[in-house]
Amino acid sequence: MFDLINGLPIHPLVVHAVVVLLPLAAIGTIAIAVRPDWRRRYGVLVVVAAALSTVLTPVATSSGEALEQHVGNPGEHAELGDQLIWFEIPLLLLALALVWFDRRQRAADASTHASTDAKAVSPTALKVVAALAVIAALATSVQVYRVGDSGARAAWGDQVSSSSSAGDGDAD
Repeated sequence: MFDLINGLPIHPLVVHAVVVLLPLAAIGTIAIAVRPDWRRRYGVLVVVAAALSTVLTPVATSSGEALEQHVGNPGEHAELGDQLIWFEIPLLLLALALVWFDRRQRAADASTHASTDAKAVSPTALKVVAALAVIAALATSVQVYRVGDSGARAAWGDQVSSSSSAGDGDAD
C-alpha cells in the first residue's frame, strides 16, 4: 500500500514532510512553552504541525518497510524510525495541554469579570507542563536528527565515502 507513487518510492516523499513538520513543531512547542503570550497566536498552529507529523510518521515507517524490499535493510535507521513515534506522541500531548491550559486560563480570567464560574489553571501545573514540553521538544529534535542521519548514511554512505576516498588521492 505504501510503496510507490508514479514509480517513485513514497518513503522519501513522506519523510520530507515529517522532517519539516516535526522540527517546526518542536521549535514551536519550545516557543509557546517559554512565551505564554505566543500560545494564543501560534498554539493551534504548533499543535497542527505536531499532529500532522505524528500521523505521517507511521506512513513513513510503513513506506520505509516497503522500500526495504527494493533496496535492502537500512539497519539502524529502521529501528530509530520506529522509535520516533514514541517521542512525537508526548510532544503532541504536551503542546496540546499548553494550548488547552492557556484557553482555560483565559476563560477563568474572563469569568472574574463576568458572572460565569470557570476554574483557573494552577500556575505550578502550567510551569510543569511547560518544562515537560521543552524536554519533549528537545528529545524529539535529537531523535529526528538521529533518524535522519542514519537514513542519510544508509542511502548515501557508500556513494559519498567511495567518491571522497577516490578524490583524496587526486588532492596530493
